[in-house]
Amino acid sequence: MTKSTNASKKTSNADQDLIRAIAEMVNEQNLAEIEIERDEFRIRVTRSFASNEVMQVSAPVAPAIAAPLPASAAPAALSVSATPEDDLSSNPNTLLSPMVGTAYLAPEPGATDFIKVGMSVNEGQTMMIVEAMKTMNQIPAHKSGTITKIIIEDAQPIEFGEPLVIIE
Repeated sequence: MTKSTNASKKTSNADQDLIRAIAEMVNEQNLAEIEIERDEFRIRVTRSFASNEVMQVSAPVAPAIAAPLPASAAPAALSVSATPEDDLSSNPNTLLSPMVGTAYLAPEPGATDFIKVGMSVNEGQTMMIVEAMKTMNQIPAHKSGTITKIIIEDAQPIEFGEPLVIIE
């Protein structure tokens, strides 16, 4: 083996060790996603809570590894029972998330929120912004009415179809 091959193998092993450590941290902290960037090395680890949990790892500069989560890491919050959110998602007054991302209630940090409880809104009016893949997407009101409840919090990660706001 040449010297450069040895160096490459050491770097690759270090990258794999880092990825394993991050995956363990995601499990221990019960996180859905983490992204780390250092120099030209960037790694993003996401976890989905589907029936067979799989850790997805993407690292544009380093080799990517997909590793299954340990069976013991299954969160206790996953259950078959109905939750209040299930009832809200079928309510025609509930604005549902059209995408996965991070919801922001204001156009920028420190600015006034787009909406408040008791506020009247018109169909098409911007309710919030959802950041998905480094793109800010305006989420419009699906109907005109009065905001009776804001279900999410600012900077909260959201899923597709998740209830966001109730407009009566």
